[in-house]
Amino acid sequence: MRLELSRAVQGCRLGLLTGLGNTGQHSLEVPGCLLYTCCATVPHLTQDTLHTLRDLPSVTQVSVDNLEAVHTLMVSYAGLHDTVLFCSLHDSANSIPAGHVTNKTVSVWGSGGRIELTAARFMAIQAAIQPDFYQSMADGETWQAGTSRKRVRKAVDRTLAHLDECLVLHQKTQELKQSEIFGVVEGGDILEERLRSARETAKRPVGGFVLDGFHSAAMDQDVRVQLIKATSAELPQEKPRLVLGVGRPDEVISCVEAGVDLFESFFPFQVTERGCALSFNYNIDPDPETAGTSTPTVLEFNGEMPAVKKLNSNGDENMTPYEMNLKDKRYHDDFRPLVEGCSCYCCKKHMRSYVHHLLVTNELLGGVLLMLHNMAHYLGFFKSLREAITSDRLQDFKNRVLHCREGD
Repeated sequence: MRLELSRAVQGCRLGLLTGLGNTGQHSLEVPGCLLYTCCATVPHLTQDTLHTLRDLPSVTQVSVDNLEAVHTLMVSYAGLHDTVLFCSLHDSANSIPAGHVTNKTVSVWGSGGRIELTAARFMAIQAAIQPDFYQSMADGETWQAGTSRKRVRKAVDRTLAHLDECLVLHQKTQELKQSEIFGVVEGGDILEERLRSARETAKRPVGGFVLDGFHSAAMDQDVRVQLIKATSAELPQEKPRLVLGVGRPDEVISCVEAGVDLFESFFPFQVTERGCALSFNYNIDPDPETAGTSTPTVLEFNGEMPAVKKLNSNGDENMTPYEMNLKDKRYHDDFRPLVEGCSCYCCKKHMRSYVHHLLVTNELLGGVLLMLHNMAHYLGFFKSLREAITSDRLQDFKNRVLHCREGD
């Protein structure tokens, strides 16, 4: 694995992660996202349906909490052929109970409840999955507000100790000879501990870094950005940085400006589970003379402005300004596509009224169509983000994406 940076603009790192896969034939553009899965499959989608989407990430994310019972090679077990695997400790789409980490173990929650993992058991699972790269064990329970400095310091110490133990076992495990281990940077909201964690982790022979504890609900966005900027400055430039638990478009942009390379893609799944469709504008036209003449691709041409208060009034406090609630009765007679100009199967073949009908009648096809659209929209957002960095139009891109919040 090698990160080849081609450009750095306003803190953003543009480049290509190469040498992925057993034969090194895969690559992943950064900033970019991994392909989110639950139990090694993209929720609601079969493999055939998934591959109707364009520009799919070459790296698929699986998590230990969904796969603790796996005892065979993951690509064969789940049919994930010709893909690169990254294995995380937890599924960021789910909340994790706190208070179950010790000096020797971490806990994950599988289908049968809590599972306590020693380093030996954790590494045995990695040997069975055989991912191309994976997150080390970590004490990530310090993101809650009010966590004491003593508890944060202990979490950093534990995470470093877990990493050292995992590195020793990694070197001894034949099945992981082609795999890379990513060290986890902890530290809660305490800058001193974040820097200590970053510096000490960077001394270890890791392939990259996982920035943990920055979940969307965990801390103020300004604090998150300041901590990530300071942390990134302590990490080697040539190794990738993956942040966990960040998925909202505005937060993704802020993290990219702070030096993050990779993200998870659980956000489209969460939006789908709410019965919502991503509809924010991310398109910028590099040619001012053609502005307004190209096919509309975003919600501004649909004649509505999704604002936080309006969305929240529809019944879900977790809804964001970047989505519309298709369970709302106003879509009963709305015969437009979800997003005008969107090229996904759902928008090309179906109307809002039909998706609304599927959702209120609890038809399984509703989740399939929404997931197709939301994944397509999210991947398009990352592609446009990279194009904006390339063309020195990041500020225009930010203005376009963040504009939907002005209707609040």
